[in-house]
Amino acid sequence: MVVVKRGDELGEGYRRRITEVYVRSFAEDFAAFSRDTDKLADAFEHMLLLERFYIALVDGEPAGLASLTEGEQTLFAPRWRDIRRHLGLARGLLCYVVIRTWFMRAFDGARPGLAEIGFVATEPAYQGRGVATALLDRLLAQPGYHEYVLEDIKDTNAPALGLYAKLGFTVYKHRKVRFARRAGFSELVSMKLVQDPTSQPAPGRSPRAR
Repeated sequence: MVVVKRGDELGEGYRRRITEVYVRSFAEDFAAFSRDTDKLADAFEHMLLLERFYIALVDGEPAGLASLTEGEQTLFAPRWRDIRRHLGLARGLLCYVVIRTWFMRAFDGARPGLAEIGFVATEPAYQGRGVATALLDRLLAQPGYHEYVLEDIKDTNAPALGLYAKLGFTVYKHRKVRFARRAGFSELVSMKLVQDPTSQPAPGRSPRAR
């Protein structure tokens, strides 16, 4: 059974394990900083704002995660000294700038009441067990929202795109990338879901787009 908890509900005792899921899931994107996921976890552990992340647990172990923000909310609070200490001066500086520039910037169109879902990931050992679906069910059932966006999904990520479409998300934006051959994908896809605000999904069931 998959249980979903908010990161701050789990508490600081889970911070390291949550960070490890995060860096292993997105290791390819962090390769310019380090290919050592333990080193990346050391560098990133301090900066995750746990109240913005939802964690899927299987037998008490973090098996996946996803984030939820609105408006100008951010996911991270990076400290330059901590990142430099673990990644070194040059790569640490590059990492810090990238995090501040790309990962802490609200997307165009961000506003209160519009929820952005991001960093949806499942640990390889738990794939095929409904982890991502459980996470999205929880996020889409949060009170106070009826509009959701998923920004900048790689067009090569067919399983994720298929899952989001199944849950009612539709594509509303395509963005071409430079150096597509080197990047390994040609465009970034953004999707949205608008729920009927007068209806509330039943527990365990995903709402559909109207």
